[in-house]
Amino acid sequence: MLSQKTIQEIKPDEKVRLFLVVQKIELKKTRSNKDYLDLVLRDKSASVSAKMWDASGSEHLGITAGDVVAVDASVEMFNEQKQLKIFKIRPATKEDNVSAEDFLPKSNRNFDEMIKELDGFIDSVKNKYLNELLSELLSGERREKYLRVPAGKAWHHSYIHGLLEHTLEIAKICDLISSFHPVLNRDLLISGALLHDFGKTEELKSDASFDYTDKGRLLGHIVIAAIEIEKTASQIDGFPKDLLEKLIHLVLSHQGKLENASPVEPKLIEAIALYHADELSAQTNAYIQAVNNEKDNATGWTRFLQIPKTMLMIPKKEEEIKETLFD
Repeated sequence: MLSQKTIQEIKPDEKVRLFLVVQKIELKKTRSNKDYLDLVLRDKSASVSAKMWDASGSEHLGITAGDVVAVDASVEMFNEQKQLKIFKIRPATKEDNVSAEDFLPKSNRNFDEMIKELDGFIDSVKNKYLNELLSELLSGERREKYLRVPAGKAWHHSYIHGLLEHTLEIAKICDLISSFHPVLNRDLLISGALLHDFGKTEELKSDASFDYTDKGRLLGHIVIAAIEIEKTASQIDGFPKDLLEKLIHLVLSHQGKLENASPVEPKLIEAIALYHADELSAQTNAYIQAVNNEKDNATGWTRFLQIPKTMLMIPKKEEEIKETLFD
């Protein structure tokens, strides 16, 4: 069993020897034309940028994204973020008794509980055509991928079972809003929630790199999902054309805006509800991850985050809050 400090636990000026997974590795040139390695490494707790300024040796040759490596390094701060200055790097060997799976972050939710919730939502869809479509799409090898892949490469739910966790959050939000507004077609909305990111089963890898597949880069998860939904629905006898068009519209429009890579903007009430449910789940999770990654920042604030274009306040530890309240 691997026992070492996590990326979140290591401190500035500390010298460390760690096994980590390579997310990115590039050989670059300094201004003085010397080779250096630019890397992103990760464990279960976080990712960290790393530099190996003297990359003239051969020890890094053959190392690619997804590999486990052993590094000797010192911990530095750069732009208020931890960064590793690597002195030595080598691929892990069988004798090290480690694998990439040891370093993959996973959902904190109970996996079996999430599967029950997923199947419960499928069963709750009473429209026979939508129910059959969901049952077919979320079965076999496609189901296995759906249960495992992350929901994103880095920004939100970027861990094993992340897509499942994200999807269930959205389905619960949609279920709740349906109880407020009976005018909503709940079967359509829940089906859209369960399938909105279905294409990520083919867009993203669930290995240690969490990288995009070639198909994912060429088509994107929205188009992949729309194609699979239409193809599977065509094999269901009598599937209503207007129902299929509405479901595909929910998938195509779930990112809300054309500038957010939605092929179309929401034009159904159910599509509006799905878009906002997706945003709520994704943004809340992303902000929680951003704060957790910088919970030891002495300023009490995260760095400036590019996607939300703001800094986030880091909640004080419970004991600090108590001291503030009772002093």
